[in-house]
Amino acid sequence: MTAIAVLGSTNMDLVAYVSRAPRLGETVTGREFRTVPGGKGANQAVAAARLGGEVVMIGAVGADGFGARLRSALAEAGVETAALRTVEGASGTAHITVDDEGANSIVVIPGANGSVTALEAGDDSRIGAADCLLLQLELPMEAVVAGAAAARAHGVRTILTPAPARPLPRDLLELVDLLVPNEHEAAALTGFTDPLGAAEALLREVPEVVVTLGAAGALYAARGREPLTVPAPRVRAVDTTAAGDTFVGALAVALGEGRAMPEALAWAARAASVSVQRPGAQSSMPTRAELDRPASAAPGTIPPAVPTPPERPPGAEADTGAGLGSGAEAASAPAPGRAS
Repeated sequence: MTAIAVLGSTNMDLVAYVSRAPRLGETVTGREFRTVPGGKGANQAVAAARLGGEVVMIGAVGADGFGARLRSALAEAGVETAALRTVEGASGTAHITVDDEGANSIVVIPGANGSVTALEAGDDSRIGAADCLLLQLELPMEAVVAGAAAARAHGVRTILTPAPARPLPRDLLELVDLLVPNEHEAAALTGFTDPLGAAEALLREVPEVVVTLGAAGALYAARGREPLTVPAPRVRAVDTTAAGDTFVGALAVALGEGRAMPEALAWAARAASVSVQRPGAQSSMPTRAELDRPASAAPGTIPPAVPTPPERPPGAEADTGAGLGSGAEAASAPAPGRAS
C-alpha cells in the first residue's frame, strides 16, 4: 500500500450551479446550491485514500461547524486526521460557480489554513514515513517550503501542485521532484501559453513536470527523456471542480505502486474522467473498485500514449489576450525560480 502524506488545505466548498457564470457586475439566477467538503489538500488526500493509498492529512480546520464536517469527511474516506489541528476562528471556504458546461470559477477564503505556517510536533516523522508528500499552494508558503524540506531530508518524493498560481521561490523549487500544474498555471509560471514550451521552461527548475490539459489529457516531460502526451478518456463533463486533485491523488498512488509513468498517467486520467461526470469535489471521486473494472466497463476509453507531442506553433510565447494562461497574467509572470 502506498503511504502518502498531504500537507495542505481543507475548505468547505460553497457551490452555486448556474446555466452560465455572471459577467462582472451581473446577477444571474442559479438552479442549485450545495456545501461540499473540499480544499486542494483534502481533495488530494481523499482521492488517494479512495484509490487505495494510506494517507495522513496535515493541516488545520476552524472551531466551527464546517471544521467538524471537514474532519468527518476525511475520516470517512479513510484519511488519518490526527495531524489535522483545530484552531480558533473559521474554517477555510471556497466559493464556486459551476456552469452547464462543467466549467468553474473559484474564490478561496483561507480561514484556518492561514494558521499553518510551520510543521508541528510529529509532522516531520509523518512525512518521513511516507512514500510521497503532496503539496499545493493554499497554505502559507513557509509551511509548503518546510514540508518539502522535511521530505527531501527523508528521501521522500515531493509532488507539488502550484495552485493557486503564484511565483515559486527557488528554495521551494529545489526541493520539488515532480511539478503538476494545469496548462493555465504553467503559462502563468513561465510566460508560455504552449504547454510544451511551458514544460521545457519548468524543467530548468525541477526534474519532472506533468502539465494537465483538461479534456486533452496530460503532457509529461522529464530531463533527458522524450516528452509524452497521454490523452484523456472521452466523457461528458458535469463538474470539473476536483478533476485536477483527483488526477494528482491517483498519480501519487500509481507511482507509489511502482507503475511506469505512462501507465500511472493513464490511470490518473481515468480517475479524473470519472470525477468530472459527477457533481461536487470529494463526492465525485472514484473508488479503487471503479478504476479496477475492465476498460470496457469503465467510463470513457483511453487512447494510447503519444510519445511525440504536437509541434509547438511559432510565437507560442505568452500572447496578449485576456485571462490567466491566455494573456495578461502569463505575459507578465516572472520565471518560476524568481519570487517577487
